Amino acid sequence: MRPQFMDAKQTAAYLNMSVAWVYRDAPRLGLAAYKFGAGRNAKLQFKTSDVDAWARQQRLG
Repeated sequence: MRPQFMDAKQTAAYLNMSVAWVYRDAPRLGLAAYKFGAGRNAKLQFKTSDVDAWARQQRLG
């Protein structure tokens, strides 16, 4: 069974992008993250189905 959420490192590997890109550019380009925790210990997680949907929207042609 696939996990429901991926952390930034897993998301970067899944999309074949850098972790820096995931933190810096993904939210700006419409890939929404979920924040779990508060303050400096907060972790960004990406819903697997959201990542798949976002990737399909980026398809050319």
